[in-house]
Amino acid sequence: MNPPLAERLRPHTLEQYAGQEHLLGPGKVLRNAIENNQLPSFILWGPPGVGKTSLAFLISKICERPFFTLSAIQAGVKDIREVFEKAKKERFFNRPNPILFIDEIHRFSKSQQDALLGEVEKGTVTLIGATTENPSFEVIPALLSRCHVYVLKHLEHEQLISLIENAVKTDYELKQKHFSFKSYDAIIRLSGGDARKLYNIIELLANTILPGESIEVTDELVMEKVQQHLSVYDKGGEMHYDVISAFIKSIRGSDPNAAVYWLARMVEGGEDPDFICRRLIILASEDIGLANPNALLMAKTAHDAIKMVGWPEGRIILSQAAIYLATSPKSNSAYEAIENALYTVRSQPNAPVPLSLRNAPSALMKKLDYGKDYKYAHGYEGNFVQADFLPEQLKGKILYRPGKNSSENKILEQLIAHWDGIYKYNQ
Repeated sequence: MNPPLAERLRPHTLEQYAGQEHLLGPGKVLRNAIENNQLPSFILWGPPGVGKTSLAFLISKICERPFFTLSAIQAGVKDIREVFEKAKKERFFNRPNPILFIDEIHRFSKSQQDALLGEVEKGTVTLIGATTENPSFEVIPALLSRCHVYVLKHLEHEQLISLIENAVKTDYELKQKHFSFKSYDAIIRLSGGDARKLYNIIELLANTILPGESIEVTDELVMEKVQQHLSVYDKGGEMHYDVISAFIKSIRGSDPNAAVYWLARMVEGGEDPDFICRRLIILASEDIGLANPNALLMAKTAHDAIKMVGWPEGRIILSQAAIYLATSPKSNSAYEAIENALYTVRSQPNAPVPLSLRNAPSALMKKLDYGKDYKYAHGYEGNFVQADFLPEQLKGKILYRPGKNSSENKILEQLIAHWDGIYKYNQ
């Protein structure tokens, strides 16, 4: 039986690897480490189907290192120790460290992660972990401090088209069938930047025709075939990401009925409540924010309450939180403010701190006017005084723009009262 298309098309060279130019382009940090065979332990964090596993295999091949894998779902501490014993036997004549690849490392318990620490620190293995979850939340600090974290991105439109064209031209099975593409839109839209899902769709289409036959791929045909083969909810698979996406977008779109429907799909499918809660906490700041600051409190309280009462009663708490967030006024002004600020910082990374705002712990610093002319806000009426808090070249720049909702309308009134020369004339 042939392996799946995604397995058959794994890249064998860096040139064949699609995407992640910010890490693997000429002169980039991870490419340099690979080409010099100077690999640190690291974690690949990114969405599904962007090549985390493929990259780990590829690195072991290029660097000619022994390659061990562990399943975060099945492996226990005993399995980890056995791998380390095998790895030690591979280290002779100054041979580079073996690679230990752990997919879904976020599923490892604290005790399993603790079991990795000593041998990773000693260099018995070079650890490569892969995760779709934020390592800051899912990997213990001691292990995280011993690893670099590389963030992988969704594949872009042109990269996905290139993968499709390469697949039908180079794969032996697909070459027996004749594809013509009237449109790539539906395949790319349904794949969502996930190469594995994209290959699954192509394989699904290929299975509808016999060798030697032709198929014209249209958006209508793709939608029809995919709808016929929709799988049940799988908390470890692709539907996991599709359903949580629908859930979040329903809340963002202020539809409580859709929100509780997608929530029920996840509850019925056995989704991890902790995963759902984290997404609600993020949404409460990103999509509601200052329009209703209590939304973040509700999301965090729901997280704490579910840990207290457990499951299945926790589903009621999730329902309350989802409905509250869905029916809250929406604002992404906090998200936009930090994105604007980051863009500004990257554009002008070395803007000096105004002298009046600098710390002056020593006599020399005071002599250099550090802290001079600083105005202490609490010494003025209303605990406010106009002063310059941004670097000189950014004076008067607006990074936070209040959203159009009752809560932020009050914030805007206060900003105009304090900073009328900035906010009043920039509305």
